[in-house]
Amino acid sequence: MKSYLRANPETQSNSLRLEDMFSKNSGKKTIKTPEEVSPPSIISADLKVIGNLNSRGEIQIDGKVKGDIYCKSMLVGKTAEISGSVVVERLEVHGKILGEIKAKVIKLAKSANVIGDILHEELAIETGAFLEGHCKHSEFKTNENNDISKNSSSIEALTVFSDDTKTHTGEKSSDKVPIKSVAKF
Repeated sequence: MKSYLRANPETQSNSLRLEDMFSKNSGKKTIKTPEEVSPPSIISADLKVIGNLNSRGEIQIDGKVKGDIYCKSMLVGKTAEISGSVVVERLEVHGKILGEIKAKVIKLAKSANVIGDILHEELAIETGAFLEGHCKHSEFKTNENNDISKNSSSIEALTVFSDDTKTHTGEKSSDKVPIKSVAKF
């Protein structure tokens, strides 16, 4: 006498039925492979970079950068000093940034020192962080790869010049002297 195990559907509310478990027609599930994650690009504390940085991945900066930075995610270490615009999806700041920041998510740690305007979707500031500038909430549009990149950003620099400048002797000068520079997002 053969005996088959068959669960009663009425008593089996949340568990799998045996016929579903071994059936060819049981819901086919696709297994997603994890995205290939590359290690972060690192600018060490003894390195100074003059020029723009552009990366699709993560950048960790512990040194000095003089230029604009475009990447997916960035960690600014305690010893880091950045002079330029920063456009990223995620930003964590422990060091110094002098320039405008455009990011979806920003965290300023207690050791952060930021001088410049911030355009953000989410902003967290720890007690002790230094911030001098304007903060503005904004929704960000991303490109097809969900990356904020150099191509999708709309940062425009505008410098206002004075036409009416005088030299130290009181004479009118034809040289235009910048009065104010503004970054427009």
